[in-house]
Amino acid sequence: MSEPFFQISANDPGCRARAGTMQFSRGEVPTPWFTPVGTYATVKAMTPEELKDLGAAMILCNTYHLYLRPGMEIMRTVGGLHRFMNWDRPILTDSGGYQVFSLSEFRKITEEGVTFRSHLDGSKHLLTPESVIEIQRTLGSNIAMVLDECPPHDVDEAYMQRSMDRTTRWAERSLQNRQEAPERIFGIIQGGISPKMRTAHAAQIGALPFDGLAIGGLGVGEAGEAYSDVLAALGETLDSARPHYLMGLGRPQDILEAVTHGVDLFDCVVPTRNARNGQFFTREGPRHIKNAENAASTAPLEESCACYSCVNYSRAYVRHLYQAGEILSSRLLTTHNLHFYLNMMREVRAAIEAGRFLEYKSGFLEAYLGGPEH
Repeated sequence: MSEPFFQISANDPGCRARAGTMQFSRGEVPTPWFTPVGTYATVKAMTPEELKDLGAAMILCNTYHLYLRPGMEIMRTVGGLHRFMNWDRPILTDSGGYQVFSLSEFRKITEEGVTFRSHLDGSKHLLTPESVIEIQRTLGSNIAMVLDECPPHDVDEAYMQRSMDRTTRWAERSLQNRQEAPERIFGIIQGGISPKMRTAHAAQIGALPFDGLAIGGLGVGEAGEAYSDVLAALGETLDSARPHYLMGLGRPQDILEAVTHGVDLFDCVVPTRNARNGQFFTREGPRHIKNAENAASTAPLEESCACYSCVNYSRAYVRHLYQAGEILSSRLLTTHNLHFYLNMMREVRAAIEAGRFLEYKSGFLEAYLGGPEH
């Protein structure tokens, strides 16, 4: 492992929540932090400049989708993702493994890797631990994820154990192909909803010289109680000197629960995808813009919000845009939702630094979960 890039500046006295920073060649990312998802080298409905104005410190792009389109030849020609999309801050890329398992109708898992057919044209491809790192090297990733198998949470214990062992072997091969880039590589912990299997796999992955430790597979159908139990077990197990990343799960209540157990980094499509479907977030819970109560409302999406959308437009106008199918509704709702998430993370960090995270969490959830849509 190279020199430490993650520094912890505060630990909350009441739980495992901590505040820190991750330092990259392209800038600093405060933690705990939420990373907007830019699957195809774009956060839908937003320009990179608008993301910067919101305070986005890092974005996530998808290895699987960019590998298939526009492809690595074009990526090499244009000089990587940062230049391609005019983004000069850090980029996290996932391995593409989850998409292979969720999108491809044909896939075959072997020790070598995963053979699959493209969801675009049916062409056949092979992803290996080595090729996945090479793809992310070409993309210019600041954080690269290793290839892992992401099995359904309800497979039997014997299959889960074989899957975990294979993921560990793939992780070892990924590190052997590291070279000088990507800048940082995170290992991925699997194990379904069993705290015992999760901690066992965490011990395997944690013994390898990864820069960070990611928790995968917690967004594939788990019950809330199992989710908390797994996070609690991992909070007691994971190396506290490295950042912890919860992959792909990010309702506000999920984030706050994970922060309690020492998770530092999050990504999820919820704020952007739900915006396109008309949902917007408020302190009193999520709302839907199509509701009749908004038809003539001169109020902003949220009274206390200082985002561009709330400062300039009413619920009535945004609802009109949504009902008319206008693209601007997606832009305004996405702007608000990302502001809501990033502002929440700033508040979370400040609460940890003040030693009162649990108080903040309790107050936030009391208001948020008590809203009419819960």
